[in-house]
Amino acid sequence: MSPRTSEQLEKIRHDRRKSIMDTALEVLAEYGYANASISVIAKRAGVSKGLMYNYFKSKEELLSTIVLDGLNEMFELFDPNKDGVLTSEEFTYFIEEIFKLLSKKRNFYKLYFSLMMQPAVWKLFEARLAEIIEPFMRITIDYYTKKGVENPLLEFLLISALFDGIGFHYVLNPEQYPLDDVKKLLIERFV
Repeated sequence: MSPRTSEQLEKIRHDRRKSIMDTALEVLAEYGYANASISVIAKRAGVSKGLMYNYFKSKEELLSTIVLDGLNEMFELFDPNKDGVLTSEEFTYFIEEIFKLLSKKRNFYKLYFSLMMQPAVWKLFEARLAEIIEPFMRITIDYYTKKGVENPLLEFLLISALFDGIGFHYVLNPEQYPLDDVKKLLIERFV
């Protein structure tokens, strides 16, 4: 058996890190941040606790990585051509894709909304989160300014709160929440 190449080793490392993050997301969504231990995450991921620390310095770093990666995935969908200008078609696309993510990554959003209610934990990634959200806010405000909306900032705040509220309600009761109907109404009223 020949030694592994650096590319093979990097792929193994990447895959193991992804597996740990996926497992941690399940555990954190199930138990909550305070009750989810590195030991439980490591055991469920099939790695030693010591090996976990080769990938993440702490539970805080693991949580921050999960949250920021999830939010980056969401905001990557915004302004798909990255020209800094949002069109109605791009805004519609973003909303449609967000709703797909909400359904597909329910555990992530369950965790995200629970963390919003924990100010001490939220502070772990609050500054980085502000950096991620800033372009979304600026481009959305520009979009509403060009549409002639009287108070574009207020419109941005309203639609952001609606995204959070819709996501929260869907995560709490996915079988009963009319996600597709709400998506259509949101696009109709805000795009």
